Amino acid sequence: MARNSRRPSLDAPLGRGGMLQRTPQQSSDRFGKFSESFARAMGTSGFLIGMTIFVVVWLAWNTFAPRELQFDPREYNYTLLTLILSLQASYAAPLILLAQNRQDDRDRVQIEQDRQRAERNLADTEYLAREVVALRMAVNDFADQVVTRDVLRTELRALLDKLDSASEVEDGAAR
Repeated sequence: MARNSRRPSLDAPLGRGGMLQRTPQQSSDRFGKFSESFARAMGTSGFLIGMTIFVVVWLAWNTFAPRELQFDPREYNYTLLTLILSLQASYAAPLILLAQNRQDDRDRVQIEQDRQRAERNLADTEYLAREVVALRMAVNDFADQVVTRDVLRTELRALLDKLDSASEVEDGAAR
């Protein structure tokens, strides 16, 4: 059977010059991952400390710096700072909600897997319990037929007596 040289061999990996080359694909849920990392970062003490330092520096600069160097003067009630903090809050809330929704979805999947695992464990436990009961019943049925040492000795003595009597009969016939 002739082999088509254009068709890649399935028993060998493709090299760099092979026909099938994978191109890296972007994650379809990149925004969801971004929202989770954003929410995770906003929930840290480092973020709160950094934000506090930013606001304190902003207020100090625009309060104590010379008038010509201020970019958000006190006379205008720090309008630019208020706008920046409002904008940050308006984006933070939906991103945090999106991250929580993704976590809820993962939790639902984990709960379903735990439920299935618990059902399998229960079924296995019930099966093993039935097997133990069957073994106990078999042992109890067999307990009446268990050979004790005394019964075994009696049986062996009876066999020895038969052998002795059989050998006496042979000795008597041989004389």
